[in-house]
Amino acid sequence: MHFDLRDLQLFVCIAESESLTHGAKRANISLAAASNRLKGFEEQLGTRLFYRETRGVSLTTAGTRLLRQARGILQKVDAIKADFSAPDDDSAGHLRISANTTAVTEILPSVLADFLAQRPGVSIDLQEALNRDIVKAVIDGSADLGIVSDEVKGSGLEVIPFATDKLLLAVPEGSKLVSQRAISFFDTLGESHIGLHEGSSLFTFLEAVTREIGGIYKPRVKVFGFEPACRMVESGVGVAVVPECCAFRYIQTMNMKLVELTDTWATRRRCILLKDRESLPRCGQALIESVIERYGD
Repeated sequence: MHFDLRDLQLFVCIAESESLTHGAKRANISLAAASNRLKGFEEQLGTRLFYRETRGVSLTTAGTRLLRQARGILQKVDAIKADFSAPDDDSAGHLRISANTTAVTEILPSVLADFLAQRPGVSIDLQEALNRDIVKAVIDGSADLGIVSDEVKGSGLEVIPFATDKLLLAVPEGSKLVSQRAISFFDTLGESHIGLHEGSSLFTFLEAVTREIGGIYKPRVKVFGFEPACRMVESGVGVAVVPECCAFRYIQTMNMKLVELTDTWATRRRCILLKDRESLPRCGQALIESVIERYGD
């Protein structure tokens, strides 16, 4: 059996697009050529890879299994190309990073500012995702690195803990909660909450936590980002759960107070995830070192 990398690339493009037409366009070949290549590829493998549907295609069980392996193969090929075409250092390369809300908005901006300034040949695709989707992305090869809150066990990935961060409650100056040094999250549910947008990792996390304690997490106001959430708190709209790493910065210029949460889940361990250190581009290794140097405890 002979595998053509172009067949694997086309297969991945179709699978990710869920469309033969869009997949062919991503692979830069005609629709007819893509259809013929896919047919030949399926015949060679002796199995169907896609179900043809009215509005596109979906993976069969065999196709799902192949997608994970094909991404891994193509990732290694890209790593080889980068290794031999880029300078023999960490000054060039491409990284795909999947990270949670706090990492995207608070951790990586300050790290990447210096990191990219020193490495003009490095480019990065950064995607915000939930912890479970970050793990999945690193496992299936669609991300080179992941940044999550709390250690991940049983995934088979290399986990590099680098910092401890707490979730705190930001409250307006005039709130009755100002006098409290600490409070349980359950006891805050009677307050008006300002939350991040639905789909953000923190919103999903707090929604799950609230469900476990028999409540409903229903923020009165939803915003995109921790700074506007804190602005709402400062204005007296309500309270907000925010990460310690950004809360201490905002409290310097905003009229609000911070109250500790007594819940055990409020203390989180930030971790970097990777699948295969050897296939990681040199710039990826350098980025890990930069994150640890700046935020490591």
